[in-house]
Order: sequence, then C-alpha cells, then structure tokens
Amino acid sequence: MKYSSPKKHWSAVTVFAKRFYSGKHNFEVHVDALSIKTGFDPRTSRFNFQLKNLMRSNRIAEAEELYEQMPCKNTCSVNMMISGYVNSGNLSRAGEVFDSMSEQTEVSWTIMIGAYSRHKQPKEAFTLYARMCRSGMNPDYITFATLLSSCDGTSTAIEVLQIHAHIVKFGISSNNMVCNSLVDSYCKCQRLDIALQLFEEMAAKDSVSFNAMITGFSKQGANGEAVKLFQEMQYLGLKPSDFTLAAVIGAVVGLDDATFGRQVHALAIKTSYVWNVFVGNAFLDFYSKQNLLGDTSKLFDEMPELDGVSYNIIITGFAWDGQYEKAFHLFHKLKNTMFDRRHFPFATMLSIAGITQNLQWGRQLHAQAIVTKADSEIQVGNALVDMYAKCDRLEETNSVFTNLAYSSVSWTAIISVYVQKGLFEEAVTLFKEMARENVHGDQATFACVVKASASLASVSLGRQLHSDIIRLGLMSNVFSGSALLDMYAKCGAIKDAIEIFKEMPDRNIVSWNAMLSAYAQNGDDEATLRSFKLMTESGLYPDTVSFLSVLTACSHHGLVEAAQEYFSSMTQSYNLEPKREHYTTMVDVLCRNGRFDEAEKLISEMPYVPDEILWSSVLNACRIHKNHELARKAGDQLFNMNMSSDAAAYVYVNMSNIYAEAGQWNKVARVKKDMRERGIKKVAACSWVEIDHVVHKFTANDMTHPQFEAIRKKIDLLGMQMEKEGYNPNTKCALHNVDEGVKLESLKYHSERLAIAFALISTPEGSPIVVMKNLRACIDCHDAIKIISKIVGREISVRDSSRFHHFKNGSCTCRDYW
Repeated sequence: MKYSSPKKHWSAVTVFAKRFYSGKHNFEVHVDALSIKTGFDPRTSRFNFQLKNLMRSNRIAEAEELYEQMPCKNTCSVNMMISGYVNSGNLSRAGEVFDSMSEQTEVSWTIMIGAYSRHKQPKEAFTLYARMCRSGMNPDYITFATLLSSCDGTSTAIEVLQIHAHIVKFGISSNNMVCNSLVDSYCKCQRLDIALQLFEEMAAKDSVSFNAMITGFSKQGANGEAVKLFQEMQYLGLKPSDFTLAAVIGAVVGLDDATFGRQVHALAIKTSYVWNVFVGNAFLDFYSKQNLLGDTSKLFDEMPELDGVSYNIIITGFAWDGQYEKAFHLFHKLKNTMFDRRHFPFATMLSIAGITQNLQWGRQLHAQAIVTKADSEIQVGNALVDMYAKCDRLEETNSVFTNLAYSSVSWTAIISVYVQKGLFEEAVTLFKEMARENVHGDQATFACVVKASASLASVSLGRQLHSDIIRLGLMSNVFSGSALLDMYAKCGAIKDAIEIFKEMPDRNIVSWNAMLSAYAQNGDDEATLRSFKLMTESGLYPDTVSFLSVLTACSHHGLVEAAQEYFSSMTQSYNLEPKREHYTTMVDVLCRNGRFDEAEKLISEMPYVPDEILWSSVLNACRIHKNHELARKAGDQLFNMNMSSDAAAYVYVNMSNIYAEAGQWNKVARVKKDMRERGIKKVAACSWVEIDHVVHKFTANDMTHPQFEAIRKKIDLLGMQMEKEGYNPNTKCALHNVDEGVKLESLKYHSERLAIAFALISTPEGSPIVVMKNLRACIDCHDAIKIISKIVGREISVRDSSRFHHFKNGSCTCRDYW
C-alpha cells in the first residue's frame, strides 16, 4: 500500500500559516483536523473527505470503488474504511482490511475493539486487546474505555481485574473516563464490592460515576443503597441524567415506595427529563407495578414520544389488573404504529386470550407471531402452550411444545398445563421424560411436579422431589418450601409438613398460608387459629387466602361464632373485601350447623351470584339435616346451571340419596330416570393407597385385585373383631332398595375398606396407613374405621373429597363433625 509522506508538505504549511498569522488579516483561521491527519496532502485530504461522506451515507460500494482508485492512501483512509464497514455491520470485512494494514495505530486497534463492543462480542474484544498488547502497541485511555464498554453479564470479574491491572500499569488509573468504565464493568459482572471500593477511592466523581454505581445497585437488587447514593448525589449538587432517574425509579419499584417514586417523578418534571421516552418508560413501569393504572394512563397520554416499550408496559399493566378490553384496545393501536412488530407483547395478549378462553383471538395472535417470527421466542412459545391448554386444545398444545426449543422454561410450561388440567400422572411422566432429556428443572418446575404428587397423594414421589430440591440447592426458596409443605399436608404427613415449616429460614405470607391450609385440611382447628395469631403477632398482615383457611377450619368443627368474628374482621380490621369463596365457606359454616335461615339471609345479601360450589354445599348440609325443602331449592338452582357431567352426577346422586334416606323410593326412581335420559352417569367411588411406590386403586365391591382373596379374609376377620368391639352396621348408608343381608354385605366392601384391608396385609404392624378417596366417606365407614384403628393399633388417615380424617385409638380428629 502506498502512503503519502507528510514531510514534503511542511514548507507549504509553514508559508500558509505565516501568511495568515502575520497580523495582516482580521479573521480567525480554522485548519481542518482531517487535513492535519493527512499531512496536508491536498489530494489525499480531498479523497478522504469524499470517502468520509460516502461512508456516512452508507454508500459502501461507491466508497470501496473510490478507495481502490486513491493514488495515495494513508492510515486515516484505512481507518475510515474500517469504521464504515463496522457501522454497516460487516465486521468480517472490517477485520480483513484491519489485518491487511502494514502498520496498525492505536486508533486502528481501538476502532476494531469498539466494533466488537458495539456488536456485543466481549470475548472477541478481549482477544483483540490481547493481540494489541502482544504487537507492542500501547493502549491509551480511549482504548481502555472502549474495551470496558464491551463488558456484559457474560464477562467475568477476572477479565475485568486483568484490564484493571493494565490500566494501573500504563498510568491511566486516575482518568475519570476509565474509572467510570471500570466501576460500570465491575457492576455488570456482579462485583459490587470492588465497584464500590473503586468508586469511593475516586478523587473526582462526576454524574457518570454516580450513574454507574446507582445502576449497579439497582440491577443487583440493592435498592436501598441505590437510593442513598442518589440522595448523596443530590446533596453534592451533581445534576442527574436520564440514566440516573431511570436507575433510581427502578430501585424505587423494588422498594415498593410510591411516595418517594412520586418525588423522583417531580424531579424528572423539573429537569425536563420526564419527556425523554427512556425516562418516561421507567415511570410508566413504576406506576404500573404500583397498580396505579390511573397515573400510568395519564403519563402515557402526556408523553410526547412513545415507543414499543411504552405500549408493552401499559398493555401488560392493564392485563395484570384484569382490564382486558383496555389491553386489547391499546394492542390494536400498537398494530397501527411503525414499531418493530417482533417486539409486540404477544405473550401478554396470548395470556389474556387463554384466561378469557378466546380461541379465535388466540389463533389470530399465533398467526401474527408466526409472520413476525416472534413465535420462536421462548416466552411467546410458552404463552402459546398455555393459551391452547386453557382453551382445551391439548393437541395444539402438544404441537406447539414439540416445535419449541426445549429448555427448562418450555418443559415447565407444558407440565404446568397438565397439572392445571388435572392430568397429574401425565405431568409426572413428562417430568421424568424431561430428566431423560438431561434438562434440569428450576423451582417453578418442581413447584408444578410437587403439586402433581400432592394431588396424586404420592408421598414417595414427594419425598424424591424433596431430595432433588435439597440436592439442587432450591430449599432456601420460600416457594419451594411452601410447595413441599403443601404436598406433605395433602398426603396426610402433617408432621413432615410442620417440620418443613420449622426449617424454613425465611417465612413470608405464602409459607404461613401454606401452614394454615395444612392445619385446616387436616382438621386441626386449634392449630389453625393458633398459627393465625402467631402470624399476625410476627408482623405479617393476613390476606384473603389466610382467612379462607381460618374459615375452613371453623367450618370443619362447627365454630360458628368464631367464623363470624373472623369474617367480620376482614373488612373491619384488615380492610379486605371478602371474595366469593369466603361467602361460600360462611354459608357452609351456617348450613352444617343447621342454621339455614341465617345462611339464606347471607346468600341474599352477598354481592355475588350463588354458584355451583355454594349450592352444592347447601345441598350436602340439607342431606345431613334432612332439610328436604331447601334441598329441592338447591337442586333446582344446580340443575339450571351449566355444570360438567361429573358435577351434575354429584347433584343427582345427592338428591337420590336424600330421597333414599327418607324411604321415598319412587322419587329415587324418578331421579335415576332423569340421569339416564340426560346421559349422566354416577361417578364411581374410588379409593387408593400407595404401597412400596406403587398405587393400588379399589372401587366398591371390587374383586379384581390379584390379592383379593387375602383382602376378603382380612375384612372377614376385622368384621368379627369389630362385632366384639360393639360395631353395629348402619344399613341406611347402603342406599339401595334391597334386603338387609345384601346391604350388610355391600357395606363391607366399600372402596376405602378394601384399601385399608390391603394396606394392613401389605405393611409392617404399627406403621401408619394413608388412604385417598374421590368422594365423601359414608357414616358407616367412618364408624368402622374408628374401630379398626383401635383393633390394629395403627393411625389410619383417610382423605375424602372434603377433608382429612385421622383415626387413632378409636377416635377421629373430626370429632364426628363432618
């Protein structure tokens, strides 16, 4: 390559300078920097000017043609070409031109290092810097600032420390630009300790220094420290920038401090930074996450400039708040903008489509996501899985999942779908397949699978998951601990649940609620109310979930007055509005106690339309108290509802049982005829017990089990022992119009008794037995199991459709109130 020498032009330059600096002319002379760089060679200077203009206009082909025609090229010419290629994104061509240089200057090296930094390739930037050092070229402060700007979350502290050592070596450690870049780099590689030490040692801190440190604190969740530093910055009189305000408001979101957030907003208005779209978006995010959607909307409407992020924030805010129509309206407005469609909030909108079960809208969003190629993003793919699942399209759910790039997030999404649909065994199978694919789950994955094991009442699977959670170091996560607590409680292992709670290093409202629910499900009203008191004394405010557990515990033991006091305290003491489920539980409390007038009064006054769950609860209480008039009213209400076939079967069977207990067999026949005409089948009673990691299922009068003969013998033996203990079968529970002998025989082979007999012959003496049942246990089985627990000297736990019954030494924890 031919370079022009600047030396032969110096005489002309001297004459030129003397002529204009001799005092004969009364005007300032400006000498162009590019002319100096080219040694005042007019031809090279002119060509470089043309080259610069072509590169600025992104006319690369013309620039290349001019570059090839240049008779004299210098380093400035080559650097311009490299910069042009970098700006156009052609890093490979920029590298080729750089490597072809016979003499590379600090500027050349810095341009290439900056190229990799700009294109988020820190490893390549560091590698090039190492080459620069080996070539004998000394970096300057701009080189170091450029190199450090490449640091991101993938960079390590060791790399930054090595660069720091070089900065000290070359005597540039006092340069503010370099120091600020170092502080920022240490923050990005999560070494706030070193960043803070360097920041405190800086002789002259400026706004950039504070920005770097505040942003570092904010991103690492050290929100209090970020705010303190911001206040110190204000005290020193340093003017905040748009980056400062965005970082501080991010910290305020973490602190959940709405008052201070408004103060920062006022400062942003005073400094006019609020009209910067970057800062405006930060405040939109703040108000949205504070659930101040009125302020969010007002700011959104006032912002002079909006971008795709602005729309994403406000649409997501409305979606979180359940204002789906407003979210849809804003999404339609967003579609009419010129913003990048790939970054539209497809995941949020698909979530809304799933919640509202709007399959048509969901499919339209899916098509738009495909067109913009946004469907390849994990978050959108997972949202598609969730949307199709909630719209009962499992085939399409599986199709989307199959096309996703498998990650723990994708696997968790599909497992969650199966859990939500009640397909617990399929969810566990998917989890095992995930493990075979060598994909490791996170706390969200385990929370889903633990929930599945709880629903299956598989304590052995739950213990395996517990072991995995400990091995993966997820036990410190409060949500993992709460999920395990809930699992043990639902499997009847209440002692294990209590132990999990005691071992929790931190307890929040989620963990306390899990413990309250565990006690309530297991029929321990005293422990439930005691724990509620301990929780409030610890400084935690109960939420609606807490009160639901307390009211459930009261319902299980007929504590009407206590329930009424807690229900009233929701609004009077804690400013909580009772939800539909709280009213339903209160109605259950009253009805189960036979206080039907008060229950009907509450139903008429509550701000919700009575649903299927409430009327089913009333119907069940009417059966217990033989209130046939109200039972007919509840039945009529239920028959007029759009119920699932299983729910409808429950209503028909309950009405049939009410008539059967009253001996009104003609009405029983009429109910059964209606069931046949509507194609509704009675849900078969089913009980199951887990022995040696295998679940054994039994239905009433089931003779298909391989060990049925041994089971039958055990039942007969127990029958003789129970008779000696004074057991008198309650044949009213055999709700069939048959003779007494047939009734007595059918009672012996109810599903829970078969499961208990099998467990007795399959497990060591003295070991506890846990049996699950899909329907409510009958009174006769309840009386029988109490006596069996006394005879065999074991604790027998039975979880039916409403609660746990723990039998021991001839008594039950429900105290016969159920």
